[in-house]
Amino acid sequence: MYNKIIKLIIAIAIFGYAIYQFVENNIGNGIMLILLSLIFVFLYFKNEFILLAFLRLRKQDFDGAKKWLDKIKNPESALVKKQQGYYNYLHGLMVSQSNVNEAEKFFKKAVTLGLSMDHDLAMAKLNLAGIAFSKRRKQEAQKLLSEASKLDKQGMLADQIKMMKDNMKRAQGPSQHYGAGGSIRAQKRRG
Repeated sequence: MYNKIIKLIIAIAIFGYAIYQFVENNIGNGIMLILLSLIFVFLYFKNEFILLAFLRLRKQDFDGAKKWLDKIKNPESALVKKQQGYYNYLHGLMVSQSNVNEAEKFFKKAVTLGLSMDHDLAMAKLNLAGIAFSKRRKQEAQKLLSEASKLDKQGMLADQIKMMKDNMKRAQGPSQHYGAGGSIRAQKRRG
């Protein structure tokens, strides 16, 4: 795992050598070295392990994605702020299958650090709304759900948002039924 500063130093060194190649009239070598230095600049802004974890998640391979994310030992020094957001976002997605409390921490940290795409931010807020609703914090869930629907400009999460709203409406209904409710034993005792 390369530190983010090391990537920039490598890119600057390769770019400097490319300029030297241009001075020596080795134009082809200079162009190839500039392209090589651009790869390190790209990897400064888009971490290679996060990209590989996204590819694993597209295949629904949570174990493989976790393996790639675990290779990032110290996210604060190795990642840019937005990459830290995606690091926490991916951890939240994977942990949400087993531990809701820990997933909530990861999603909240991802939202505070920021995600570069509105769709990803909407997905994080939708997950937070689901977690808040499961913990009976309905006002917070409604607020997060409305924020998620505003961020989902292309309507990719419209079905999930609608389903969450329907679940919230059903849960707001009366929880006690009047009349001959209760268990069958209680009805037999009364009758």
